[in-house]
Amino acid sequence: MNNQRAQEIAASPVMANVIYQGVPIYIQNVDEQNEMARIYPLDQPENEQSVPLNSLIEQ
Repeated sequence: MNNQRAQEIAASPVMANVIYQGVPIYIQNVDEQNEMARIYPLDQPENEQSVPLNSLIEQ
């Protein structure tokens, strides 16, 4: 996923269908400079992690 699209999804009130390693996730915020996103699985909000933007897939 590119940086701009990840930022649009993170800022949008509408839930986008984004997958990380086969798991539906929520993007909390995007670190433009390092091209990373702070995410968590939809069913495990306590499991936050930072991942590379290029590992996220919008379906």
